[in-house]
Amino acid sequence: MAQWHKNKIQRENGEWVDAQFPVIVSASRSTDIPAFYSDWFFHRLKVGYSAWTNPFNGVKSYVAYGDTRFIVFWSKNPEPLLKHLDYLQERNIGCYIQYTLNDYVAEGLERGVPALEKRIETFRQLVEKLGKGRVVWRFDPLILTDKISIDDLLCKVENIGNKLDGYTEKLVFSFADIALYKKVKANLEKSKVNYSEWTKEQMLEFARRLVELNKSNNWNYTLATCGETVDLDGISHNHCIDDNLMIRFAYNDKALMDFLGVEIKSVEKSLFGAMPIPPNAIMLNANQYAIKHKDNRDKGQRTACGCMVSKDIGEYNTCPHLCEYCYANASKEAAVKNYEQAKLTDWKSETITGR
Repeated sequence: MAQWHKNKIQRENGEWVDAQFPVIVSASRSTDIPAFYSDWFFHRLKVGYSAWTNPFNGVKSYVAYGDTRFIVFWSKNPEPLLKHLDYLQERNIGCYIQYTLNDYVAEGLERGVPALEKRIETFRQLVEKLGKGRVVWRFDPLILTDKISIDDLLCKVENIGNKLDGYTEKLVFSFADIALYKKVKANLEKSKVNYSEWTKEQMLEFARRLVELNKSNNWNYTLATCGETVDLDGISHNHCIDDNLMIRFAYNDKALMDFLGVEIKSVEKSLFGAMPIPPNAIMLNANQYAIKHKDNRDKGQRTACGCMVSKDIGEYNTCPHLCEYCYANASKEAAVKNYEQAKLTDWKSETITGR
């Protein structure tokens, strides 16, 4: 397993504390940092550290950014990132964005997100800024209710897919597994959303029809599931925090490549043309490819999760998108209260919650 070092850092109040120095940062599976906490995060990045509270034992720890080489952002509205991305380039820190772009407008399941067309426009702006491939489209989760059928979901996906054609390479999705997440179940029932669990037969039907849509619309998207154990024809298992993407976008960063266990090699040529390239090679350009000598997968994640090792810096109960199916908020009231508390600190707090 990939590891990073720990060392002492000096807090702004002068106290010396232990901190971990992650090379890969996830921002974040636990809350929407780009939408609501971009100013906080980039302030902390400049200061050099932030604090993080463990959701299971309440213990506060410190995360230092001196070794950080790559950040994976997760968001339903990453528009606030646009004004900060130049700073990452100045620091030579790579990034890509997992952009959850759903359409549950008519059903009111995501009341806190901007209008759909605005979110699509933000997607395009980010691609123009970062380049194609660095903004990954997620329709996540796919949820079935008394008002949303498989037909409805496919229509929603097709509408967005047509508008993102040329702007993304991949569509990642997952099937809402409500029984597995007590918070999701409680939040949906509290809001009187009449949901139903996906059966394997329904998953297979959706996947088959999605593959057909991808072909008939000539999208040529890579289709992938997130955290799903079911194998679906024409659809791969995703690696959301993906070292292969990092290699592709940041192969010139030697420190990052060393951490990932990557060797960059030149395509060798002879009088008879190019020499054979190993089947596990990652092509970078016409003249170079990468060989990965290390398994960077995070063994601490769910069995079906393909993510590599990273440090997530978000905290639960802090996202005021207030999606009805949220797994990260115990209650909407707690999320709003924490967000308002954070704003009172003018984003100068060590923690997202402002405490």
